[in-house]
Amino acid sequence: MRFIISATGLFLVLITFITGIFVVDQRQYAIVFALGEVTNVIEQPGFNIKLPAPFQNVIFLDKRILSSETHEPDRIITAEKMNILVDWYVKWRIVDPKLYYVSFGADEQRTQDRLAQIVKASLNDEITKRTLRQVIAGDRDSLMAAIKKKMSDEAKQIGIQIVDIRIKRLDYVEQINSSVYERMKSERTRVANELRSTGAAESEKIQADADRQRTVILAEAYREAEKIRGEGDAKASRIYAQAFGKNPEFYKFYRSLEAYRGSFNSKKDVMVVDPSSEFFRYMKNPR
Repeated sequence: MRFIISATGLFLVLITFITGIFVVDQRQYAIVFALGEVTNVIEQPGFNIKLPAPFQNVIFLDKRILSSETHEPDRIITAEKMNILVDWYVKWRIVDPKLYYVSFGADEQRTQDRLAQIVKASLNDEITKRTLRQVIAGDRDSLMAAIKKKMSDEAKQIGIQIVDIRIKRLDYVEQINSSVYERMKSERTRVANELRSTGAAESEKIQADADRQRTVILAEAYREAEKIRGEGDAKASRIYAQAFGKNPEFYKFYRSLEAYRGSFNSKKDVMVVDPSSEFFRYMKNPR
């Protein structure tokens, strides 16, 4: 009988010992609590011992970087009172297991809801300070840094570290898509008209400059031609004068022959001239 009692006691001690052993993975935190109160937080991996349930219980929290994202876009108003839809995702991890457990227990949905509130509040605070152009085409890195800093201050109070926050998509609310499109269209039309006007002005300027250069070139060419022609006429007159001075009679004879050639160039030409005219002097008497 005594042997049976001893064996039973040893068996109970062994079962108690076995059920009190638990292993902490390197990817986890272990929180030991008794009667709902946290008694120990284990961050290092390895074997550990606790009292059997219900005296002590253990829950495990993930030590890795986790993700949260929107299931429905958040509606946010920009500085010019423009409604936009924002999709986001956030990377976070638990850095204070005890504070995290006190804040949320083991309810992951409460964590996701609280993170969504923090993200939306931070996005509201920063985007409402900026215009739509600044949010879309501005310095996105500075915007995300400001949002991350604001989120980090809130997350510290619940035992979470914000690793990164990113905006996946920005879109207009459906009701204002048409007005935004029309405004973009009118803006592009205005820019196109300005470019056409500038091009037309430049074209007229180039055309006017080309016409001016053409006029100047033609005037200079005409002046040069008249100068050459004048020099040629002067040289011809000088040659004629020299020839006339050497032999006036031969010069008269030569000029008369040129006059005959010009006058009787065609058989159809008709001249009414007195036969005794000086014009026929060398024709009647070449010598």
